[in-house]
Amino acid sequence: MEYPTDQLVRYTFADQDVRGELVQLTSSYQSLIRGHQYPPLVQQALGEMMAAVSLLTATLKFEGHIAVQLQGDGPLNFIAVNGNHQQQLRGIARIRDEIKSTNIRDMIGKGQLVITLEPEQGERYQGVTSADADSIAEMLENYFMQSEQLATKIWLNADGEHAAGMLLQRMPASGKDMTGFEHLTTLTETITEQELYTLPAEQLLHRLYHEETVHIYPPQSVSFVCGCSRERTLEALASVPVEQIKEILEQDGEIVMTCDYCLTEYRFSQEDFG
Repeated sequence: MEYPTDQLVRYTFADQDVRGELVQLTSSYQSLIRGHQYPPLVQQALGEMMAAVSLLTATLKFEGHIAVQLQGDGPLNFIAVNGNHQQQLRGIARIRDEIKSTNIRDMIGKGQLVITLEPEQGERYQGVTSADADSIAEMLENYFMQSEQLATKIWLNADGEHAAGMLLQRMPASGKDMTGFEHLTTLTETITEQELYTLPAEQLLHRLYHEETVHIYPPQSVSFVCGCSRERTLEALASVPVEQIKEILEQDGEIVMTCDYCLTEYRFSQEDFG
């Protein structure tokens, strides 16, 4: 079966002050987790975070970089996905103990969700919300309600092969009437995880909203881009004391650096340091 893959679609409703987004990821998600030997539950959490960052990047509408970090005192003590307005994403997780619970609250423990925006023009912004929720989607919904005062509903799914997400959000200029938003939320709740992975965007949206007039915007490609390079890795080594560099080279004959995100190995010899 051919799955719809690695794209984000934005859509609006002609008769409702609500906007929506749909993201479906396959190869980019597989590239993000490949080689890391993450347990299935961590693969799932990373997939949900990846879908979430894609949705957030489109929702917040800025040019620059975004980082979403979930950190706590539980066995999964750190998980982060970074992206930019070109929908280029990368992510990582750190595990310090065996994960026994399927609940993200138990996996993270006492912690927080941190969203950092670094626009190309303008000031850096950081928002923090509690990780005291039963899903990553619920954490993000709480964030929007606290910081933006916007009613937002998010659905996130991942299974180690595919990741997907949907978002509905009331327009900032909407009045107090929540009827339209609640109606569309009820419709969206009927989608299954399998349909979210397998149906092309237009077919999926028609399946959900066939009684609504929906305007679908051109899709945007989503990709895994680590951003590491030999040059950047060598620049990072410039912060290591010269004596320490010499000691490692004398002992091992080379310095080996491995990228945390894509696991690419970079090897440096004495000649690389002049």
